[in-house]
Amino acid sequence: MPYLFTSESVSEGHPDKVADQISDNLVDHFLAFDPDSKVACETLVTTGQVVLAGEVKSETYLDVQTLARDVIRKIGYTKSEYMFEAHSCGVLSAIHEQSPDINQGVERQSAEEQGAGDQGMMFGYATNETENFMPLALDLSHRILKELAAVRRAGEKMTYLRPDAKSQVTIEYDDNHRPVRIDSIVVSTQHDEFGADDMMLATIRQDVIDYIIPAVRDQVKPELQGLFTDTITYHVNPTGKFVIGGPHGDTGLTGRKIIVDTYGGKGAHGGGAFSGKDPSKVDRSAAYATRHIAKNLVAAGVADEILVQVSYAIGVAKPTNIYVNTNGSSKVDLTDAQIAQRVSELFDMRPYAIEQRLKLRNPIYLDTAAYGHMGRQSETKEITFRNGSGETKTLTVETFTWEKLDYVEQVKAAFGL
Repeated sequence: MPYLFTSESVSEGHPDKVADQISDNLVDHFLAFDPDSKVACETLVTTGQVVLAGEVKSETYLDVQTLARDVIRKIGYTKSEYMFEAHSCGVLSAIHEQSPDINQGVERQSAEEQGAGDQGMMFGYATNETENFMPLALDLSHRILKELAAVRRAGEKMTYLRPDAKSQVTIEYDDNHRPVRIDSIVVSTQHDEFGADDMMLATIRQDVIDYIIPAVRDQVKPELQGLFTDTITYHVNPTGKFVIGGPHGDTGLTGRKIIVDTYGGKGAHGGGAFSGKDPSKVDRSAAYATRHIAKNLVAAGVADEILVQVSYAIGVAKPTNIYVNTNGSSKVDLTDAQIAQRVSELFDMRPYAIEQRLKLRNPIYLDTAAYGHMGRQSETKEITFRNGSGETKTLTVETFTWEKLDYVEQVKAAFGL
């Protein structure tokens, strides 16, 4: 029987994402000047105020106020009427040194035996329903908001747009779990006050349908473009006008959008947030590693969709388990348990090995903090960083390494494909 599935996304200007981006900007700058930094930074944003807290062990000093303001400015909170503005907001830092009790469980005399930074379980997921091996509803939700942000920055159309926005897409699937149509799309975007309420809402609705949705449709592979039909139900700013938004409209916190960050409710989630954490925290690094495994297995043809779980004990290098679920879509003559065994032989899941394999000690995390940590394009680029002493450092880094299909041939060989 056909069924409906929904995923949502939030924009870079959403309060929780503002907090995530500030936290990850700090992580990047600590790692740029001291790759061995241990960082766990949390951010709170509200009307005219940013609060930074957390634990850090690092050899470098940062001007955290400036780094927070840089992120806020880049997002687009640059006008006083937003009631949260890069130049005038207060920034309070309560960051202190990491507990030695935690650190002794992570660092070892042998780097290879580095212990996990915490206990817990992490999940990675991949499906072949999209080109980037992501669930379709979430992929479209991200694309809608990226396009909104691109239009806002271009300043030629929809000039009333403000940074805060949310989207939601509902897909109908058939009995074979294949998408057959888009049932509904929800878009709520913050905007300037530019007329009577009814006129504003009608204009925003029509602009979303005329400009944003066609641009998103053109980005997906041809066989999915047919899902964009005239029967889609649109809910655009369904509560009415949305002038008051951002951190002034809703307090934001690091780590509150973990489902947006991952798979939009498909697969599973272990509960740990990513942003603000250096890669010794397996909440982050092992989630990336399991995504890397799942994506390469699906791309190699092991299954149409795969969920991978790994778990750790704090201070212990070797994971306590590796689990695989193909949801009945396996293309190989092996049980899921047998697939998991081969995965454990192919991928070293000790924290240090993950860091090395995916180059996670590089300052690559600010880009992850909006529009999802998964399903993104890996690229090599130069980034310049500045510490609290005014010293600058330009580094060439490779982003989203866990999205690379660099293990496909090894997977095929291991599974006889």
